[in-house]
Amino acid sequence: MTGLIIPKQIIEKMVVHCRAVYPYEACGILAGRGKAVEKAFEMTNTENSPVSYFMDPKEQFHAMKEMRTLGLDMLAIYHSHPHSPAFPSQKDVSLAFYTDSAYMIVSLADQNNPEIKAYAINDGSISELTIEISDETA
Repeated sequence: MTGLIIPKQIIEKMVVHCRAVYPYEACGILAGRGKAVEKAFEMTNTENSPVSYFMDPKEQFHAMKEMRTLGLDMLAIYHSHPHSPAFPSQKDVSLAFYTDSAYMIVSLADQNNPEIKAYAINDGSISELTIEISDETA
């Protein structure tokens, strides 16, 4: 995967979700076709933690089922870093089990200017991916 194309409204929805659960980490799934994200699934972080997340398994199951019904693939997993940069932590790297998906991080370290980055994480190796924000409606 070289990058993602994400509608502006989905980027905005992710930021709103991350701010809503601050100071804890938010988490969710981005689904679509090819490189184009079409839908965001907000998940509950069952850890209620400012430094880690675990998606609610029932919500994750329902999201996967809906993706299958809609013919969408999981393109990315997103989560927030309430107080740190948009770069994968050691825990993020160790828990990156979906090698075909991007890992997006929304940093709220600067509340007024959230930083959003995407990464491919494979066997401990981290490489930044491009994010193209489109004006398309999802």
